Amino acid sequence: MTPENITAAQLRGRIRAAEWRKPTSGAARGFVQANLVMLPQQEAFDFLLFCVRNPKPCPILDVLEAGVYEPKIAPGADLRQDLPLYRIYRNGKLTEEVEAVTDTFSKDMVSFLLGCSFSFENALQSAGIPVRNITEGKNVSMYITKRACTPAGPFSAPLVVSMRPMTPEQAVRAVQITTRFHLTHGAPVHIGDPSQIGIEDIDRPDFGHPVAIEPGEVPVFWACGVTSTLAATSTSLPLVITHAPGHMFVSDLKDEDMTLF
Repeated sequence: MTPENITAAQLRGRIRAAEWRKPTSGAARGFVQANLVMLPQQEAFDFLLFCVRNPKPCPILDVLEAGVYEPKIAPGADLRQDLPLYRIYRNGKLTEEVEAVTDTFSKDMVSFLLGCSFSFENALQSAGIPVRNITEGKNVSMYITKRACTPAGPFSAPLVVSMRPMTPEQAVRAVQITTRFHLTHGAPVHIGDPSQIGIEDIDRPDFGHPVAIEPGEVPVFWACGVTSTLAATSTSLPLVITHAPGHMFVSDLKDEDMTLF
């Protein structure tokens, strides 16, 4: 079976067997993908409050009890080894990227799974709207904006956005489609001139890869869950574990289950 047609459980199996280490955009189509943040229990409430105050970039799909790594949205999964690539931060600084965190995760850590825009890409493609990062085989382009999120406790962050180029007509349709997916970022937060949200060079994303913007197309920006990584590492916690940008956790939830109606 092709990567886009396998189930979430099959993809997680490939990841756990070290057979898949690529970004997950376009894989296991129809299944909800999620951003991951793991941090000490003592700071978990303030981080939860940050997510509640900023639901557009940080929509909550699941929060696990301290020390638990099997999520309710994917029974049998293991958050310590079922993502293609993890990032480990110590005292607010990125120290390493690893393929599993089984030996790093502790019983004091709380795991958050937050909605990801990869989850509405299937709906866009089904409506005939091409998704450039998938057609080019790249990770999605992500940018840090000048828009500030609402802080909570020690956590603060600028809004991070993902970008997909489209014609104006496609952008209108994309707004209609993605508005329904409120738990996976919903409608775009900006369309058009990137400088209006503080992006100086559209060809140099802060995360992911640049993609071609063809004549007659405009950049369309959605809130991005990497915002949660910037928030979690905005204070010098002794240990924070996140997904590497674009390397998401794929749950057993179906995309259509995340719609408003």
